[in-house]
Amino acid sequence: MATKAEQRDRTRAEIVRIATRRFAADGYAGVALDDVMSEAGLTRGALYHHFGSKRGLFQAVVEQAQLGVASAVEQATADHDEVLEGFLAGCRAFLEASLAPEVRRILLVEGPAVLGWGEWREGDLESSVRLLDEGVAELAAAGVIDDRALDTVATMLSGALNEVAIANAGSPEPDRGIDDAVAMLRRFLLGLRPADAT
Repeated sequence: MATKAEQRDRTRAEIVRIATRRFAADGYAGVALDDVMSEAGLTRGALYHHFGSKRGLFQAVVEQAQLGVASAVEQATADHDEVLEGFLAGCRAFLEASLAPEVRRILLVEGPAVLGWGEWREGDLESSVRLLDEGVAELAAAGVIDDRALDTVATMLSGALNEVAIANAGSPEPDRGIDDAVAMLRRFLLGLRPADAT
């Protein structure tokens, strides 16, 4: 028999699952909490107990999406022994995960608009950007890139990847956009090789 804590976690996860689908389909403004809770077979009281408000529920949905993308990046990176190839695989995984309709609308469109840039960025910093910072540091440690201005390199890559993800969302050939972006990232990073690299 499930404990109260397990039951609470399952209830919370089910609400987030339903809300994720609805926010992705209808946008934040188009989702009625009564519809979410009716589908979950729960009352509004349960929503307020777990999330406090519609915005709190949306924030939980955004956080889960960010963690899902970060998990895909970590998995892709772990599948490679060579540092540069692992880094590029992680970037590809980020772009591919961002194409999923739920992720795209929730993270790239609704998230910054509803939560505000600062709060959305804070969540991004704790997930994808943290991995990007670690990856750039690993590239420098392995001698793939120079070890100067790594924060700037990571910031530039983060901005570029987010912009490519947004552009790909409306592209008729998103896979080609990902291939082109990864090829350009490779050229960019190879251009940052230490001066004494052969």
